[in-house]
Amino acid sequence: MAVTHDVPPQLDELVSTAHRIRQAIESVIEGKSDAVRLTVTVMLAEGHLLIEDVPGVGKTMLAKALARSIDSSVRRVQFTPDLLPSDITGVSAYNQQTREFEFKPGPIFANIVVGDEINRASPKTQSALLECMEEHQVTVDGVTYELETPFMVIATQNPIEMEGTYPLPEAQRDRFTARVAMGYPEPAAELEMLDVHGGTSPIDKLQPVATTEEVKALIEAVRGVYVSQAVKKYAIDLVVATRHSPDLRLGASPRSTLQLIRAARAHAALSNRDYVIPDDLQELAVPVLAHRLLPSVEAHGQRRTPDQVVSELIRRVPVPETRGR
Repeated sequence: MAVTHDVPPQLDELVSTAHRIRQAIESVIEGKSDAVRLTVTVMLAEGHLLIEDVPGVGKTMLAKALARSIDSSVRRVQFTPDLLPSDITGVSAYNQQTREFEFKPGPIFANIVVGDEINRASPKTQSALLECMEEHQVTVDGVTYELETPFMVIATQNPIEMEGTYPLPEAQRDRFTARVAMGYPEPAAELEMLDVHGGTSPIDKLQPVATTEEVKALIEAVRGVYVSQAVKKYAIDLVVATRHSPDLRLGASPRSTLQLIRAARAHAALSNRDYVIPDDLQELAVPVLAHRLLPSVEAHGQRRTPDQVVSELIRRVPVPETRGR
């Protein structure tokens, strides 16, 4: 007999509001509905998004479009080799009038922080985001400051083979809920882009379609989406499989299991369901897990990517039988 649970409040409103946000973003980003859906999913899962691809495919445009679609505070950080940690978190400056040190907040104090080309900064500067992304707080000179809610970091990066890039520390990659690759647009979408973007940028006309309070309510509704014990065990089985795969020398962390479940809740809610099914985990496993994994020497030599390894594990790990709720 299936277990029944109360339907999370405002689920219909969540779907409607999320649809408006997606439509607003897709008015700027043509032909990338999957990337846009994943972006909204990560936001509702209280996570952070890493957008990785070659220059010029719309990584920064996607991040800015989401930021403009929500009436919230937004700060942009251009990561460069000479960027310092204090340029992100803020610094305590001495006020000669009061003869006291005053904290001047950095750009991390915003609802949405857009980090452009994050892997062009040194690992020391990149690590300044670790506490912010995991604990939603910043510690400067021994004083801890709470960050605003909601809080989301959307970072773009070029492939590591590109000139002038540094590899992201494993600890920081693990704090990104998901990674999405934009890819080149289809010819029809690129032709439409030439027509739409030819004169002025459509992002200049983009107006907010949701408020910060609405996003908070949506996040609260996502937290109430039901996850059965069988689905939780399936998530653990997928993550454990990465730790025992001979193709990987670094498997997924326990943090990735938590973030996979959170993202699955948001994915189910966007599908107008108040419960998670195995299909949600399967669809999110690659974007949520693959960027955290390191291939073995043999797999690297065979040009087998973590994305391919995770896809194979999805096919091999037994899927539980579920009865909805």
